[in-house]
Amino acid sequence: MSLRNLSLAAKTTIDGFMTGANKSSIKGSGMEFSQYRSYMPGDDLRWMDWKMYARSDRYYIRESESETNISVRLLVDASASMDHRDGDWTKMEYARYLAASLAYLAHMQGDAVGLYVMREDGIFSLAARQGTQHLNRLFYQLEQAGPKGRFTEPIHYKDIYAGGRKRELLVFITDMYQQGEEIYELLDLLGALRHEIIVLHLMARNEMELSYEGFTTLEDLETGATIQVDTDAIKQGYTQKLTDHLTNTRKALLGRNIDYRLMVTDEPVDEALRAFLQARK
Repeated sequence: MSLRNLSLAAKTTIDGFMTGANKSSIKGSGMEFSQYRSYMPGDDLRWMDWKMYARSDRYYIRESESETNISVRLLVDASASMDHRDGDWTKMEYARYLAASLAYLAHMQGDAVGLYVMREDGIFSLAARQGTQHLNRLFYQLEQAGPKGRFTEPIHYKDIYAGGRKRELLVFITDMYQQGEEIYELLDLLGALRHEIIVLHLMARNEMELSYEGFTTLEDLETGATIQVDTDAIKQGYTQKLTDHLTNTRKALLGRNIDYRLMVTDEPVDEALRAFLQARK
């Protein structure tokens, strides 16, 4: 993350350790053997394993795993709460590197990749395509995506219907900060369109641990409201409420068949991605 150029940072992060991460488990006439199954009337006789027949006097079809290209769409929360800073980095900067790394991974595997930037005044959309030139456009848009205002109002979600009808793998990078239920409304809409959804929930270490001393003033980055607190006095109650909040968030997303992972922004991007992909394997 010391590399300021997104394309170079993404290439450095991904190269060498995640090749083939999204190989499909669809069975068919691919190159890598997967399993045998009993012959069924109508099966293609080209995939009959005659050696198995000679050994067992039974008909078996040889199945293999086939590689597939998928369409990946990255959704990036660009609301003002993503400007929260812990140390040298904001959530938005972490989100940019995370999205850029995933985009480069998809490009490296021949997958189409697109982008939604969730802004207060609407949704910026970049259709999922393949190619180096398209990837560079995506990096440019990520670099321009600055945190501002509140999360996208539900009235703008209709813009999502203007996209293609193809099912996509959606990776939503967000801090899950919402005034009401607007993020859940968005996820319900995306689920109704039958997309597969992954939520990468970003939190900073100082949010997780309330690592401030004595009296301090906290500001809501989206509304500007401030509150003075004695962090030493409220830390125990804060920790319990945060635990309850994260538990409820996880349950709400898993109940919607959404893959969920909490990421803390002091974790190196490559380690966070490796742990996430291994968990999904």
